[in-house]
Amino acid sequence: MDYFGAIRAFLSAAELGSFSKAAARIEVKTSTVSRYITELERDLGIALFNRSTRGLVLTEGGRVFREHAIGVIRNLDEAREIASSLNRSPRGLLRVTMPRSFGRRHVVRHLPEFMDRYPKIDVDIVMTDTVVNIIDSGIDLAIRIGALPDSQLMARQLTAHRRIVCASPAYLAQCGAPATPADLAAHAALRFSLAADDRWLLVQHANAANGQREASVTVALNGRLRVDDTEALLDLAMAGRGIALLPTWAVGDALREGKLIRLLPEWEAQPTKHAPAVWAVYPRKRTVSSKVRAFIDFYSAIFKREGYWDAKEHAKEHAKTADANAPQRISV
Repeated sequence: MDYFGAIRAFLSAAELGSFSKAAARIEVKTSTVSRYITELERDLGIALFNRSTRGLVLTEGGRVFREHAIGVIRNLDEAREIASSLNRSPRGLLRVTMPRSFGRRHVVRHLPEFMDRYPKIDVDIVMTDTVVNIIDSGIDLAIRIGALPDSQLMARQLTAHRRIVCASPAYLAQCGAPATPADLAAHAALRFSLAADDRWLLVQHANAANGQREASVTVALNGRLRVDDTEALLDLAMAGRGIALLPTWAVGDALREGKLIRLLPEWEAQPTKHAPAVWAVYPRKRTVSSKVRAFIDFYSAIFKREGYWDAKEHAKEHAKTADANAPQRISV
């Protein structure tokens, strides 16, 4: 029996609930899948499936075998990838997911250069603001923004993620500018509806030169508008509808063109005690595949270019965190 072929057939049948669908996926005859399963059941001495008119359902033994078989096949594929990559350039299909606004602004615009540099890599982009389970979805790499929770995935920091308070000249001419974080409570705030609550945590970092200690202030928000999209918040802020808290990667052009003005320049938003960042997230493996590594290295180099989106200040911040490439444990 071709044991690895039989295991692949079993895993496909378990996922799809059908021998015929499994056969189509792995490009063999349905009778071949049926034979593989029969041989596996004979070898193991157990039934792997309960058959019914509704399809296939794993038995208890089938569930146990599947749990361990997934790891076996993953390790085999990884071994093949590592060995075959020694004498060839990065290649294959790379599936990447990312937030919509960040992806449009800072990933898609550089894709032509990436694909010219790596002509043997095909790219499948999934843009969504929903956190995707990358293992279940067959995703090779995710770009995520913020502070990372704990899990079994791996992550590499691409760049710092900073959010600043800003408003349009028209709004400030009509309503004035807040002098302190506490003054924000009297202003119309453009609120991000995906945030945990209607509060901004603003942090003033320590400054040894003038003896300033780090401080933080939590501000309760007021305002009639809530939006679940960064680009919409940016448009509303430029239209003078209120004060917004926006990432520097989204507001760079608006600040340079004078469409927005930064407020409270000594303060930044930081949702947790851990500094947020832009991360490349991928499944835990002994060796990262060459196509994933190529993508991460390419975009990391772009984001750390001086003045890329946050002028010289961003480049300095990135230099401080240049050693943050060590893997982190984060949420699936």
